[in-house]
Amino acid sequence: MTNATLRGKPVVALLITIVAAALQLHAESRTVRMLPGENWWGCANYFGKEMPFTSATKLTVDLTEDGYANQYASFLLSDKGRAIWCDDLARFEIADGAIVVEPARNALVELAETGGTLRDAFRHASKTWFPPSGKMPDPLFFSAPQYNTWCELIHFHSEKGILDYAKAMLDNGLPPGVLMIDNSWQAAFGTWRFEASRFNDPKGMVRKLHDMGFKVILWMVPFVTMDTMEYRLFSRGLAVDDSAEPQPVGGLLGMPGKKDDPAAVTWWCGKSALLDLTHPRAREWFKGVCDGLMRDYDVDGFKFDGGHLIFYNKGYETHRPATPGEQVMEYAKFNLLYPLCEYRNAWKFQGQPVVERLHDKHHTWDALRKLIPDLVAGGLLGHPFLCPDMIAGGSAKEFLKGAPLDQELFVRSAQLHALCGMMQFSASPWRCLDAEKQQIVRDTVAQRQKFAARFVELAAECGRSGEPMIRNLEYCFPGRGYAGVKDQFMMGDFLLVAPVVEKGATSRKVVIPPGKWLGDDGKTVVGPAEIEVSAPLSRLPHFVLTAR
Repeated sequence: MTNATLRGKPVVALLITIVAAALQLHAESRTVRMLPGENWWGCANYFGKEMPFTSATKLTVDLTEDGYANQYASFLLSDKGRAIWCDDLARFEIADGAIVVEPARNALVELAETGGTLRDAFRHASKTWFPPSGKMPDPLFFSAPQYNTWCELIHFHSEKGILDYAKAMLDNGLPPGVLMIDNSWQAAFGTWRFEASRFNDPKGMVRKLHDMGFKVILWMVPFVTMDTMEYRLFSRGLAVDDSAEPQPVGGLLGMPGKKDDPAAVTWWCGKSALLDLTHPRAREWFKGVCDGLMRDYDVDGFKFDGGHLIFYNKGYETHRPATPGEQVMEYAKFNLLYPLCEYRNAWKFQGQPVVERLHDKHHTWDALRKLIPDLVAGGLLGHPFLCPDMIAGGSAKEFLKGAPLDQELFVRSAQLHALCGMMQFSASPWRCLDAEKQQIVRDTVAQRQKFAARFVELAAECGRSGEPMIRNLEYCFPGRGYAGVKDQFMMGDFLLVAPVVEKGATSRKVVIPPGKWLGDDGKTVVGPAEIEVSAPLSRLPHFVLTAR
């Protein structure tokens, strides 16, 4: 028996390998003990402010229940060169210096040990589990600011309102960029045509926006209003027109145990049916809608919203068996079909050439302080191209006329966004700020534009390497005690950004890593050092690495 072979391998050794693999595949959980002084990042960037996770951390992250409305993956990595990966949704319990991983369906939990740094762990994980596409999103995302109509127009989008919004940005000295037409341009969810009472000539509107220098994308969700012809086509199998044959029922998520009874799914706009994108009819219909919008109106792409895990994990019936994570991914795939897209709720969508934005933040200083750790965590999860929400926050109710606004917060938010590679306006500076602060925002954008070409180059590099554009200091300068620095970040390896995130502050401490750095004030600083810099409201402290 010991001499028997199968394709050159001893049978006993082969059997041991098979048994070991089977035990791994059916392991219900795995515990990883932290090494002394080890720091960890991962799971979901919603918890960025809690990172790095250490032996003192006590936290539960249950990705089987919630994706926390941002980027998430069953993945953790450490500054000791270690990485944990599970190919399915999992529950993580972090406490007492241990990480316990419980997969939803007994999937394999892998531990890789490179014996190196945070960067080593990331590069190994990227190469092994989510290799980069080699591509980058449209360069306009990085070469100019982005503009989103949501906070100004909310549920009252109109042709005039959109054109006025775009023109105001140009008239006030900002360059054209990607313009996102948000929710309420459409007749109904699922009835993806411009509402005729508010849009007289939508194709002409898009042409005018193009003539101004903008590229135009439309907000989309996979929901269908339950009092529309589109809903009836899916749920009752009606013919498309008098000459067409009736269609089979199907294409919407069904109630548990009742596949042909569409579920009323609760989301932030009420209750709607939800496309079952495991069904070929639903996929073909949604793609046809998107293709038709590009053909009929000359739009350049889409903002795909609403793919939250919590909409898919309620036990709804699908056309073919699919986990909630697989349903999320079916929606995410539409981002790869069009040249210009923004996406937000990404599960296992790492290394893709798609812009992803953080979840809407409130108009508060605490929300501002969360941006840098959330962006860093999202990048370490494998999402290279992250945009930090909308400037000053994306909660439209906080920007209604008469609502109390913090002008200092608006300016500091614009400054933080400016050197993130992407910045997105929604609330209008010209409505929200006095003349002095409007000028500071203009100057901030002008300062940003000096780096625009370099940001495009960096995006191309990250498309090839899979590495994040936005990095923490530990990633770029390992082993120097920088893991806990959460109010500074690096753009690539060349630009150190230290925005002010505290109300009323006119100075701040800046950790300067090794090397020679040229500050925005024209002064050269040699690191490693910790310095105090003056930071009046008009200044965004940043430093360019000129020599290692």
